[in-house]
Order: sequence, then structure tokens, then C-alpha cells
Amino acid sequence: MDGRFTRSRVRTIATTVAVATTLALAGVAGCDSRQESPLPSVQEKLRESHIHGQAKLRIGVATNEPLMGELRDGVHVGFDVEIARYVAASLGYEGDQRIEFVPVSTEDRIPALQGGLVDLVVSSFSITEERKKQVSFAGPYFVTTQEVMVPTRLKDRIRTIEDLRDPAYKICTSGGSTTEAELEKHQVKALVVKDVGDCVDGIRKGRYDAVSSDEAILAGFRARFPTEFEIVDMPFGTSELLGIGVPIGDPALRDLVAFFLHKSYQQGRDGLSSPWSIAYHQTLGPWLPTQKRQPQPLDVPKLVDFDDKAPRR
Repeated sequence: MDGRFTRSRVRTIATTVAVATTLALAGVAGCDSRQESPLPSVQEKLRESHIHGQAKLRIGVATNEPLMGELRDGVHVGFDVEIARYVAASLGYEGDQRIEFVPVSTEDRIPALQGGLVDLVVSSFSITEERKKQVSFAGPYFVTTQEVMVPTRLKDRIRTIEDLRDPAYKICTSGGSTTEAELEKHQVKALVVKDVGDCVDGIRKGRYDAVSSDEAILAGFRARFPTEFEIVDMPFGTSELLGIGVPIGDPALRDLVAFFLHKSYQQGRDGLSSPWSIAYHQTLGPWLPTQKRQPQPLDVPKLVDFDDKAPRR
């Protein structure tokens, strides 16, 4: 047999075997690529977050918003506070001895997160695109609208946005709030103070004629002074989505908070009593005109909870 023919045939066979082997290996690699790794666990996320190893969880809350966040006889109470307790317990910080509640005003919420004074903020914190450039949010955990509350002596005189524009009336709101921006959009000149409670106190002392904020906060003050105020059905702007503020540099913590808010949402949707529903009915529920349900949190990661077995993706 011709040697050249034999060498050519050997090269052809070798090439064929090499191609076949390459294709086989590629096929195996392709199969392996489809076998995705297990889901990350809550424990792994905790180790990635800045709270790992901390003795206490520092949570920024309001202290003068009845039904939402209030310091009463030395104890923090309210809907936001109960949501904060649930999230803290879910993260392994169960009981007030493991939580440091840090008072924050409306305008201090973002600086407190940016400056590392708190790990989370649960304080009627509306999620907006502008704020998302400065802090991260988990949620929403509540949907509200902007309303106006007036003293009963003015309940028949301040009924519309046009009435709010009347220079004869002094309108008050809290600084750094979404309500402040919305009032400006509607050409309503507002006097800006630190907290809504300052507005309410000012109305009672005759300095202001109306206060604008979200309906949940106003409902709390009406509950405190039921005969002195009335909430005017004057919604303006868009619905407010309240979220839990997280430092923008800690995506692991944001994912954990979102995961546990969604866990409560799932319990409520399945017809079970959820941490959210218990908090709501013990605080806000009796004072709002329409009963609310927990909204579905957004951008929720898939994680393996503490007691679950790791499924495949």
C-alpha cells in the first residue's frame, strides 16, 4: 500500500476522532452549564451584609407619628415599628433587646442611612426614583395617598386644591417629604417644618390652618385628636409606595429585607394570619376609611430560608 495514502488516511481518522471528542466534550459542558448551582441561602446573604456579627440592629423610626411610629411611655409603638420588629426578628434580631431604635425625622432619613447611623429606616419612607439614587429600598409594604387635614372649624372652608392656594390660609408640611414636592407642583405655597407633628401642634396653637401628608400619618393624628380635626378627601399626586430604606452599598441586606417582606405577603395571600396583617389591624386598620392589604414587594430574590432545604434553580 502507498505510504502517502496510509499517512493521509491516519490523519483523516485522527481528525475525525478529535472532532468527535471535541463535540462530545462540548455536549457535556453544555449539559453541565444547564445544571445551575443551588439558590443562595439567607445565611449566605447575612454573611455578605454589613450587619453580620453586629450585636444589635439599628433601625431609624419616627417617634411622633401616632399609629405609625411613636414613643409612648418609653416604648416604641405603631405600624412601622411592628414591621421593623418583624424584619429584625427575621434577620435574627428578635426582641427589643436586640434592636436599637433610632429616632429620625422626615428630612433626616437619608442622611442617617448615608452616614451609617442606622442599618434600616422604617418610617413612612416613600419610594421615589430620586431617592433611589441615594439609598436602596425593599418593598413596598404599604400603599397610601397624600391628603389634607384641617381643624374642624375650617372643615367647610378648605375642601379643594384651589382653597389651599388661597393666601389667606397657611398650609404646613414636613421638609424632605414627597408631599412638599407635590404641593409645589400644584402651586400651593407651604410652610415647611421638621415633622408633621410640628404642623399639628402649630394648627392647635393657631399658627397654621391645614397640614398635608400621607393619609396613614394624618389618620394617626386624627386618632389622637378625634374631635379637633377632619381629613379632607382631597387626594393629589400619585399613590405613595412606602418602603424600607437600606444603605445603597448593601445589596445583600436589601435582598434579605425584600425576601422577608415577601414571605409575609405570601402568608397573607394564602389566607393565613401574617405579621403584616397583625401589625395593620392592631394599629392603622381601625382608623383608615378603607381596609388595606399588603402590596406585593418588588424585586424579590429567590433565597433558601433558614429551615428550608436547598432546591435547584
